[in-house]
Amino acid sequence: MMPSRFSWKPLVLVLALLLAAPASRATAADAPFNIDVLLSLTGSGTFIGRIHQQTLAVMEALINKQGGIKGRPIHFVIQDDQTNPQVAVELTNGIIAKKATVMLGSDLAAVCRAMAPLFPNGPVDYCLSPGVHPPAGSFQFTATVGTPELCVAYFRYLRAKGIRRVAVITSTDASGQDGEAGVLSAAALPENKEMVITAKEHFNPTDVTVTAQITRVKASNAQALIAWTTGTPFGTVLRSASDDGLDVPILTTNGNMTFAQMAQYAGFLPKELLFPGFAYVATEPGPGMTQQQRDFISAMKAAGIKPDFQSGMPWDPAMILIDALRHVGADAPADKIRDYMANLHGYQGITGPYDFRDGTNRGLNEKGVVVMRWDNAKTAWIPVSRPGAAPL
Repeated sequence: MMPSRFSWKPLVLVLALLLAAPASRATAADAPFNIDVLLSLTGSGTFIGRIHQQTLAVMEALINKQGGIKGRPIHFVIQDDQTNPQVAVELTNGIIAKKATVMLGSDLAAVCRAMAPLFPNGPVDYCLSPGVHPPAGSFQFTATVGTPELCVAYFRYLRAKGIRRVAVITSTDASGQDGEAGVLSAAALPENKEMVITAKEHFNPTDVTVTAQITRVKASNAQALIAWTTGTPFGTVLRSASDDGLDVPILTTNGNMTFAQMAQYAGFLPKELLFPGFAYVATEPGPGMTQQQRDFISAMKAAGIKPDFQSGMPWDPAMILIDALRHVGADAPADKIRDYMANLHGYQGITGPYDFRDGTNRGLNEKGVVVMRWDNAKTAWIPVSRPGAAPL
């Protein structure tokens, strides 16, 4: 017989704690894996940053529906770098202080370049701009086809169309400098020995007009103009070209392939505006598309988003990071994640098949580039070349 003073309360309390412990551990295990992201949500890169933000929201829901990282959900923690390299550096230092192993961003070359020296030992950063060129073994990776390869595709297309005289106008920021270097390197290739650069013009991204530069382009008798700058400064070039009556095809970076920009510039777009695009820049899946491209278009359509180049920019980088974490584990150190990605090959993304073993930390070349023309009446990008830039 138990003593009359015996109390069941301590036993009840112990049982309650024991029962609660597994649930507590399960909750901790199921806590989202946070992936820090820097985007240009304000400043001159707003066109791009806002689109990337929309895409990452779609991706977060899709990835978690697919099981996240071995059952653990993910969450993109987005911060605004204000299209400002200094702000991005400050935010990146905060991310590093948290001992993060992976991150995404930023959107523009100048910002990613400012961040690059901060990653000698990690985290793995996947920049969402083609305008950076990380060294082999770096912890920074870079998205989509690089600027030099895009320019090779452009010259291949122009040469096949009988165009030999090309002028160039670039902004003085990192994106513009990268574009000019790409244009000049492509023009120097033996296959382009008949091509002539008739003018090399520059402008500050904050300039409100480039009339003087466009006047010199016209005087050079150029048959086409390559305008390499991203975001608001591109509108400045288009407006000045329209005001000065420049009537030649204008080619630009795919960083400007956004519906928002095309809508804003509709009143002064040239007759022929060309971009280096990819097959996923379509509103509906078409013949010859890969399953990954179809999945991307379907996911964006379900979210009420009309796909363009920039809406697809974060897709492969985020999916490749998730693929790496699924293979090496969410708790793996940055060097293990970097090593897995650096050896990744045969990975099919929406931009094409990847092979990072070339040491570029990019894994892509110009073979998937499709030159596309903006059709203002149809408000759509229309392919004018095959993959690899041979004209249709």
